[in-house]
Amino acid sequence: MRVDGFAAIEDYAVVGDGRTAALVARDGSVDWLCLPNFDSPSVFGRVLDAERGGSFQLAPTTSFESQREYVGETNVLATTFRTADGVVRVTDALTLADRSWLAPLRELVRQVECLSGRVELAWSIEPRFDYGRRAGRISSRAGHLVAEGGRTALAVGAWGGTEARATGTGIAGSFDLSGGESGLLSMTVADRDPLVFGTRAAAAERLQSTLEFWRGWSARTAYDGPWRELVARSALALKLLVFAPSAAIAAAPTTSLPEWLGGTRNWDYRYAWVRDAAFSLVALLRLGHTDEARSFFWWLEHATALTLPRLRVLYRLNGAVETAERELEHLSGYRGSRPVRVGNGASSQLQLDVYGSMIDALWLYADESGDLSAHEGKAIAKLADWVAEHWRCEDFGIWEVRSGPAHFTHSKAMCWVALERASKLAERGLVPDHRERWNGEAASIRRFVDERLWNGERNTYVRAASSDDVDASLLLLSLFEYDDPRGERLRGTVAAIERELRDGLRVRRYLSDDGIGEPEGGFVACSFWLVAALAKAGRVDEAGALMEELAGAANDVGLYAEELAPDGSFLGNFPQALSHLACVAAAQALSEAGP
Repeated sequence: MRVDGFAAIEDYAVVGDGRTAALVARDGSVDWLCLPNFDSPSVFGRVLDAERGGSFQLAPTTSFESQREYVGETNVLATTFRTADGVVRVTDALTLADRSWLAPLRELVRQVECLSGRVELAWSIEPRFDYGRRAGRISSRAGHLVAEGGRTALAVGAWGGTEARATGTGIAGSFDLSGGESGLLSMTVADRDPLVFGTRAAAAERLQSTLEFWRGWSARTAYDGPWRELVARSALALKLLVFAPSAAIAAAPTTSLPEWLGGTRNWDYRYAWVRDAAFSLVALLRLGHTDEARSFFWWLEHATALTLPRLRVLYRLNGAVETAERELEHLSGYRGSRPVRVGNGASSQLQLDVYGSMIDALWLYADESGDLSAHEGKAIAKLADWVAEHWRCEDFGIWEVRSGPAHFTHSKAMCWVALERASKLAERGLVPDHRERWNGEAASIRRFVDERLWNGERNTYVRAASSDDVDASLLLLSLFEYDDPRGERLRGTVAAIERELRDGLRVRRYLSDDGIGEPEGGFVACSFWLVAALAKAGRVDEAGALMEELAGAANDVGLYAEELAPDGSFLGNFPQALSHLACVAAAQALSEAGP
């Protein structure tokens, strides 16, 4: 199940509490957890260094097979271990505190239930604070063992025939359970806050209330079209990535999971990208989660306020702009894929498409809510004015290339989207009316695209003015209605993408050099964008067939990473918000296309 101590990326599931998330492997090991927040240093980082990363392991002591699922439409994970002597189920959750309780800052609960026979399990907590730089100092307080590292402390509660014991740098114990017996582990967290020592009853009640919260939230997902189960799981994955204190949505809860084994495309995705944020706003609105959409809109408005009319590519989850990129040289990387990076240098790039994504989302938000404040309307007009002035600039594009800027077709088309949507808002009196300028510049964008970014001989839009290659981001021209999805130009473009970038269900982003010069997997979001483009083009049967293949490419609990390797294994950060956003968009496109 492991290679050199590493589990396959697809062998992970994720649990979260709206502030951080933990990756749980099939063998019961929690191999990734940052505390107290998504973008904090890791305490368990085995996924990036099998020896120095740290983990929370829990598994039978003899050979076993495991099967897992989320408990209904929740983000609570149940793993069933089968041994020669019996069957045991482990239920994992990062709990959501009931406000009436004195609750810990963060809590990981692991409930163990023997379903039949007799099973012995061993557990061990080996925290490695600050991305594996320091082991924990173990002490005893109020009958609990506590691991401390810097400003963070972990208290371990163990009940049901087990006792926690110090092991030097960690805490360990075992269960010996017969059918009907159960035990429970609770790891509570403090970060410059009082450390709460819980009871078994309180931890069990928080686990139950967490289940109830997720069930109630899922019941409000307003989607009854095809692929309901896949859409519901994608919605839950997106909700899990919402940083509750600010309503920002992390692109992924992980950093540096490689886009190719042994390669250097290892990026930190624990931030909120404006583009993904806009896609998320649209998805949440269309799925009926208007509270999250309004909160997210509030974050988007305030996070960008200090930089308007210039937008940063990405922001920290608390709205800050500092995301300096650095390498953690002491970590070996996932299966030797180095460097391990924290921070993201793309934050300072110019990516023109984010303006179109954002104004399109705000246009939809206004259409759904029926209103924008005068302040919000002025901010949108400033964004559109900025686009009107700067759309002729070269940029780094949606894929954040490090080969230098270019005139990317997708970027120019999204600038047109920005101006077209702003004009619609002005027509409704929701933003200051600069339509004469916006419409004039939108027409100029059209001429630029027609003259420099359309290849008549190949019958396709091209990636950039400096290239004759195609790019999978061109599929978004259909989704954002830059051109007629059934028209000759987009039909030719989709055909070229299928011919040159598609390999079965996998779709590559591009063929051109991006300044890195290494292979990568098929980009999951691009495959789902192809589904949507095919559906909008009237090729519904082909879209449905590809959707069927992609549904089978999810892991056993319905999650997607960023990319797929040729053998179907996962690559890149996990779970990936953009993959699940594209999944929702594909399902909705199929639903709208009809039978």
